[in-house]
Amino acid sequence: MLQFFRTILCRFVLLAFLCPSLASNVYSQSAAAPAHPWTANWIASQSNTGTEYGVYYFRKSFSLDSRPGSFKIYVSADNRYKLFVNEVLVSMGPARGDTYNWNYETVDLAPYLKQGKNTISALVFNEGQYQPVAQISFRTALMLQGSSKAEDVVNTNKSWKCYNDQSHQPFPGWFPIAATKGENVNMNLALGNWNKNNFDDSSWPFAKDLSEARPKGKTDGFGLMLVPSTLPQMELSYQRISTLRKATGMNVPAGFPKSKVAITIPAHSVVTLLLDQDTLSNAYINLLCSGGKGGSVTLRYAESLYEYIKTGRRKGNRNDVEGKTFSGRADSVITNGKAAQEFTTLNYRTFRYVQVSIRTADEPLTISDLYGTFTGYPFKLKATLNTSDAEIKKIAAIGWRTARLCAVETYFDCPYYEQLQYVGDTRIQAMVSYFNAGNDTLARNAINQIEHSRLPEGVTQSRWPSRENQVIPGFSLWYIGMLHDYWMYRNDQNFIKDKLTGSRAILNFFARYQQADGSLKDVPFWTFVDWADRNGWTAGGPPKGADGSSAAFDLQLLWAYQCSAEMEAKLGMPAMADIYRQKAAQLTQTIRSKYWSTTKQLFAETIEKNTFSQHTNSLAILTGAAAKDQWTALATKMLSDTTLTQCSIYFRYYMHMALVKAGRGDDYLSWLDAWRSNMALGLSTWAEEPDVQHSRSDCHAWGASPNIEIYRTLLGIDSDSPGFQKIKIAPHLGSITTISGSMPHPNGKVDVAYTLKGNDWDIHISLPEKTNGTFVWKSKSYPLKPGENSFSFRNTGV
Repeated sequence: MLQFFRTILCRFVLLAFLCPSLASNVYSQSAAAPAHPWTANWIASQSNTGTEYGVYYFRKSFSLDSRPGSFKIYVSADNRYKLFVNEVLVSMGPARGDTYNWNYETVDLAPYLKQGKNTISALVFNEGQYQPVAQISFRTALMLQGSSKAEDVVNTNKSWKCYNDQSHQPFPGWFPIAATKGENVNMNLALGNWNKNNFDDSSWPFAKDLSEARPKGKTDGFGLMLVPSTLPQMELSYQRISTLRKATGMNVPAGFPKSKVAITIPAHSVVTLLLDQDTLSNAYINLLCSGGKGGSVTLRYAESLYEYIKTGRRKGNRNDVEGKTFSGRADSVITNGKAAQEFTTLNYRTFRYVQVSIRTADEPLTISDLYGTFTGYPFKLKATLNTSDAEIKKIAAIGWRTARLCAVETYFDCPYYEQLQYVGDTRIQAMVSYFNAGNDTLARNAINQIEHSRLPEGVTQSRWPSRENQVIPGFSLWYIGMLHDYWMYRNDQNFIKDKLTGSRAILNFFARYQQADGSLKDVPFWTFVDWADRNGWTAGGPPKGADGSSAAFDLQLLWAYQCSAEMEAKLGMPAMADIYRQKAAQLTQTIRSKYWSTTKQLFAETIEKNTFSQHTNSLAILTGAAAKDQWTALATKMLSDTTLTQCSIYFRYYMHMALVKAGRGDDYLSWLDAWRSNMALGLSTWAEEPDVQHSRSDCHAWGASPNIEIYRTLLGIDSDSPGFQKIKIAPHLGSITTISGSMPHPNGKVDVAYTLKGNDWDIHISLPEKTNGTFVWKSKSYPLKPGENSFSFRNTGV
């Protein structure tokens, strides 16, 4: 495999991944500003305004008397950079933020330095008007600052060289995605070997100083306010494309593309190859080719193919390709006839299918390799699940893949279309991270960023970072729920205490729209709750009554009051906790009197009491707006009454919580029809919308909630106090007779095992050190101690 590791960018990616580089020498930082005075400047090309599409190469050579033991630097760019030292990729970034919180990475360059001459180089690119919606920008620039006087030798200033690459242009045409633009690369204009140590940059112009690069708070706040990134470097791992599904125009040698097999396309040919990764993936695509002067290679990427029927187009079974058409984003490479032409996408691409279209002119073209470099947040799966139920194991595996593809430098809704960190999605994604990886770094980052998005009115934006404003008021209430989740499952109370001022601002925003009885009236902006489209739901928003009220919104506000009251009582202001409890009590009574239908025996959507939904009745159970003696009947009606507006795969997370609370947890496996329909249609990740045939996105992490529920509902592991410092084990096994598993915990891990032997249950539970808990079996509670706990119960069948 070492033959792959050449000077091509993708190969440096691989070399950096396999050597002790990106992961071990890029540091996650606290918010403290560096002590060493900064003297670096933001630098840029002499020839651009800083807002247009462009790719730029920066270089600086310097000498060292000896190889240092440590050589830490801080590096950032607008928009994106890839940093090399002596031809090795050492850092990529910056992690996305906003202009008031612009990240820089801290990197120790010592492992890559040597005595004598060293070269540090960087690729910086800005997609200009085509940049992703999640990509905020000030202007194209690079910043590198040493951590002490010894490292100041590499500070960015006019001693650096900068070259404006002319070979890259945005791929022509329009495609409805907000993530990133494709590339059109002309190899005839490409500058090869630009980051080699022996490259002659004497003809390059010097860079232009723009402004001082200083940490946030050390300047007047002009431009980008630099803060240390709290995130590790993203994973980069070698990944072959699995399968050739179709080839037209030539016979393809056996083994391609699963193995490194060269293919030669004759002159004057048109060849199309349909490649299948078998599962959806995020990866930088790497193409190596030779010859083919005047030819081109176009790479298109898609989650699935389309089939056309009388009523339009649909996706059908994602495994099928016959009779289907390809539609997707694209990159294109114009070949120059030389040997060892190398192309790597600037940004990663999301795909299951890759269509490779090759046109040759008077020369044959040889593709010596085509492969991917997978990328994503470096989560490690720490939860385990042992069961003979292959379906549950498959659901867990698909959910974990979905969660991973929707998490890079931020959580986001979908990797293919938007890559935007929506609060509603992120709340579920963070819980998946807690339960499956025991990792809260990306969740903390998300909470901080959502807090940074707050508007003057007090409400947060629905998604952040984003260069386009959007407000979904309910997502601000879910943000309060997200704070409460973190407080309950992660042992870091001070982090949440710092956020309570923001949650108060959110509730103050909603107070402006509360009537005298506490009910909300005419909440502004996009009132999205779920992708439901029946019984008066419009664009994901529930119906409003003639008085402007909505039960779904009143119930979300009630839940936010309850969560805030609990957090304020323990971490904040007891007086505020009292106020929120009073508001919650008033709103509970209002909801009961305003929306309860004695005829239907359900909570209605509006004051007219003529529409009903699973959403509202789920929230009524979860908040206690429904009295406990109503829960069982409500749960039965939610499951059986098909006239109710149905929850999509997203909101079923909350419906399942409500059903468990209502005592129906043993039926959990019967609630997974939405996930089964996804699997039946060949999806390798969970789709965005209920109509899987026509769902825009094939990968939405809000559908990964079974990766929480398998552990919290089936295995029964849950937090029973803030910080997860007390554990509650209450399994809901249904017809399962043997299952075991474990999940990470702030103090270690929790192991459980349930086995029905003959007519007796054999149960083993292991808790982390210094952590007590309670075991609930058949409505009876038993104390749990740290370490091993064993129980045996006669199977009564009830």
